[in-house]
Amino acid sequence: MSTTVYPKTSIADLDPATGDLIAEIPCATAEEVAAAVARASAAQPAWASLGVEARAERLARFGERLAAEAEPLGALVTQEMGKTLRSAVGEVKGYAAGVEAEAKEVVEALAPITYGDGAKNVSTVHEPVGVVAAVTPWNFPVGMPLSIITPALVAGNSVVFKPSEHTPLTGARLAELLQAELPEGVLELVQGDGTTGAALVDADVQMVGFVGSRATGQRIMNAAAGSLKRLVLELGGKDPLVVFEDADLGAAARCAVEHSLRNTGQVCCSIERVYVAEAIAEQFEAEVVELASKWAHGDGRGADVKMGPLVSEEQRAKVAAQVCTAVEEGATLRIGGVQPEGAGWFYPATVLTGVEQAHRITHEETFGPVVAVTRFDGSEEEGIRLANDTVYGLGANVWTSDMDRASRVAARLRAGQVGVNRYLGGASGSPWVGARQSGFGHLGGPDGHRQFTVPKTISFGR
Repeated sequence: MSTTVYPKTSIADLDPATGDLIAEIPCATAEEVAAAVARASAAQPAWASLGVEARAERLARFGERLAAEAEPLGALVTQEMGKTLRSAVGEVKGYAAGVEAEAKEVVEALAPITYGDGAKNVSTVHEPVGVVAAVTPWNFPVGMPLSIITPALVAGNSVVFKPSEHTPLTGARLAELLQAELPEGVLELVQGDGTTGAALVDADVQMVGFVGSRATGQRIMNAAAGSLKRLVLELGGKDPLVVFEDADLGAAARCAVEHSLRNTGQVCCSIERVYVAEAIAEQFEAEVVELASKWAHGDGRGADVKMGPLVSEEQRAKVAAQVCTAVEEGATLRIGGVQPEGAGWFYPATVLTGVEQAHRITHEETFGPVVAVTRFDGSEEEGIRLANDTVYGLGANVWTSDMDRASRVAARLRAGQVGVNRYLGGASGSPWVGARQSGFGHLGGPDGHRQFTVPKTISFGR
């Protein structure tokens, strides 16, 4: 019996709240991907010759277009991937408001740098890489593409954009709004699943910007090695929250619940492991259960809904399997954990206590609405050891009223971002970094913007 797997010719774009078909989207073939890359390559030199400030102005105008589209585009995001309408519209508005500022940051980051030692004068300039492949996820289908596309374009590259197969129409509309401000060929769109993404990585691009799972990031890195393509990979996480006994218990519990459950847990930097000091564990767990019980789930278009469905039946099955396995291994199911009947890929807010470090759910990314709580002895050493016991290193959070301890612990947590007595999150202009196997390179900040360029040093004799 043949085991040959043939590429899909189309993807079924489904509404996760109902299971209904929204659209059937044709998948780009390898030949169509190559043609898109060729068009982008042909358009890139003229785009680069405009100069960085002119390119930034084009992106600023795109930001205005995006802001005007916030309501209908937000509604499309909710329809395709399920997040609440308020969150979806907020995503569009938030990123639209930040496009101009980020474009200006890129201009500043790429300014020539001069050096001199008396014998010679040296200038370092930043030249575009060429064609950048942007392969992006569905959980923030407006924000995540722009985190790659904006700096890539302002730096003078052309871009071939493949949105997630779960949000193809959102990706298509985003591309249309960008293309309205760009010369033909500077931004090309290709649609499809992982096969299309693999064809794009294998094509004649000079760089791949990817946001998604660690497993897919590993495959991209392997595929890119043969031609030494440049990479920026923002991958998954298994972020810890360490709560010491002197923490503001209510605030820590709110942080644990909100950032385990927001976007139905489908956030790369969700809190997926909560470590609470034994001395306060019972009170903390009761607070978490009470707060989580108020997170109503349902169609994201509903007024009182805090969580929409998971993006797909496959993702729900993965979350449900992790919860069932955790209970079998000895964790206690406090609320949730029961798959609702009826249409849509809903899963309720779930709290597990008594989770042990050896449990599967402690080490595998969940990407679902689960608060998983583990007790520890309350010491700094144990809290740090448990938090760092993972291959991931995207983010981490620590709660304590002792600021000296907070500083010591934050310094030793192996993560790209650490939140102290607040959820992690950088200010405008700061980089977004994945440590260890949560990333390769980084996005944002001057150094992140420069990763979309090749530095060239020019020496001038006297």
